[in-house]
Amino acid sequence: MQNWLAQLRKGYGKKLAKLHSVNGWIVVILTLTGLVLFQGLWRGILGEGRVIIRYVHIVVGIASLLPVVFYLALAAKHWKQLKGKAWQKANVIIVLGLLVGWLLSGVLLWQFKAVGPAWSSTALTIHDLLTWIGLPYIIYHSVTRLKWLKEPHRRTIKTGQQGEGVHPAARPEAVMSRRSFIRVTVGAGIAIAIGPSFLKWLGNQASPGANLEEIIESDANSLIPAPQPLPASSPPIGGGSRGSFRIYTVTPIPEFDNSTFSFIVDGLVEKRLQWNWEQFVALKREVQVSDFHCVTGWSVLGNTWEGIKLKDFLKMAGVKPSAKTVKLYSGDGVYTDSLTLEQADMDDVMVAVLHDGKPIPSDLGGPVRLIVPKMYAYKSVKWLNRIELIDGNHTGYWEERGYDIDAWV
Repeated sequence: MQNWLAQLRKGYGKKLAKLHSVNGWIVVILTLTGLVLFQGLWRGILGEGRVIIRYVHIVVGIASLLPVVFYLALAAKHWKQLKGKAWQKANVIIVLGLLVGWLLSGVLLWQFKAVGPAWSSTALTIHDLLTWIGLPYIIYHSVTRLKWLKEPHRRTIKTGQQGEGVHPAARPEAVMSRRSFIRVTVGAGIAIAIGPSFLKWLGNQASPGANLEEIIESDANSLIPAPQPLPASSPPIGGGSRGSFRIYTVTPIPEFDNSTFSFIVDGLVEKRLQWNWEQFVALKREVQVSDFHCVTGWSVLGNTWEGIKLKDFLKMAGVKPSAKTVKLYSGDGVYTDSLTLEQADMDDVMVAVLHDGKPIPSDLGGPVRLIVPKMYAYKSVKWLNRIELIDGNHTGYWEERGYDIDAWV
């Protein structure tokens, strides 16, 4: 071990520069893949490719531990060279802190099933926070340390004398050097580009569910009459949901009106059932309070849902003995998933039409969506419009693209 450390310290300067370069590429790859995973738009564009990108993000994230380990082997010598350079020392600590924080929170998100929703939700918040703060810092740190910026002779302004130049900062009338100007410009550019998104994210964290009213107001559905909430829904017996929904979709968000909405139960049933909106909204409903967990790590707690239990639909239709699986269709015409008959018989699996006493907006999967509280949300099919009983198994949209068929929280 000592021989290895001694060899590592030889050519220390070159090794440190190489380490810096490798770490920079790691951050670039994690940034690009992370932004793709964060943006719901890419789910529909990439399909199963998104699962590959997720694994790339995980593998590169784990690999980010290597630069930290190698740096620690060089740290003693580097730290001596930084004697009296407080800012550079602080920069090293900040970068190491970001890398370690990203790594630890990323591992918790990767192992979400092992650690549970509480830990993974906290890890996601930390991961996001480090990204919003750390990424602009690292971009700023990288750009303002380019050789072009650090070495004035690379950017001199030609004068009449051959091979000579005068740097603006050398002029007595210069208020700010070019280097300082670029530092300020880069910092301002990052603040303008990232600042609003960060403030919106921060607002959602400080005031959980604060954007829910905006989502409801922008509802693309126009269905009459609106479902009237039961007394247990308004005010919601759950006290109001705690957390913020993230909008993910694999297709453009569909919209419905009275002429385009229908709800069907068919397949291996004794009696095929179909309702239009006026009939469907008149069905007897129940209220339940449950938590909502996304496989990407976030949760919304204490939701008050109002709707009809899935098992009640199956009782109304009558399930034939040959039926084994409940296949669930989304009104987007693309997304499907399934539950076993035993899973569909659980008391808290609900076909919901109201959330916290209000109609479920289109962005959140309304007017009708499935809620399976004990499973991750990719089983809670949005824009649900058909339930089919089949005699075999069915692999759902995300299960075909690498997600676990076992979706238990």
